[in-house]
Amino acid sequence: YSWLGFEVLCRYKNIWNINLQLRPDFFFVILEKGSLSAMRFLTAVNMKHPEMLEEVSRELWMCVWSRDEDITEPQSMLAAAEKAGMSTEQAQGLLEKIVTPKVKNKLKENTEASGKYRAFGLPVTVAHLDGQTHMLFGSDRMELLTHLLGEKWMGPVPAAINPKL
Repeated sequence: YSWLGFEVLCRYKNIWNINLQLRPDFFFVILEKGSLSAMRFLTAVNMKHPEMLEEVSRELWMCVWSRDEDITEPQSMLAAAEKAGMSTEQAQGLLEKIVTPKVKNKLKENTEASGKYRAFGLPVTVAHLDGQTHMLFGSDRMELLTHLLGEKWMGPVPAAINPKL
């Protein structure tokens, strides 16, 4: 369900004109494959190349959910980054940073922030609108998010409804 929420939010970010900020979260580490190194890698990507975060995230999702690959292996992380369009040198540099206190602390900060919103599972979407914060849990809450944004819900694949998108 996290993957579904991720894909829908990525598809709608330009349609709704929202500032989508993806945050790797420690809860996934505990509940799924023990992917701490992958979460640190995504944190490093976000810190150094935030414009690449969506594609690298998608490639890691594909590794684990479509090809059943071990995303804790350095080669899997490097391959995902390269497939997303990152150079080998960039990806290797980020992989080296996952053991640094700066990256580790940033991931801890992200995790603590999710606790502040009382997040209890994934996916969690936090919307900051007109001075208010709204926490939505579940990939089935996109229609509610569109209501909060004052936007139109066109289903999980908006281009299927409007091919011009």
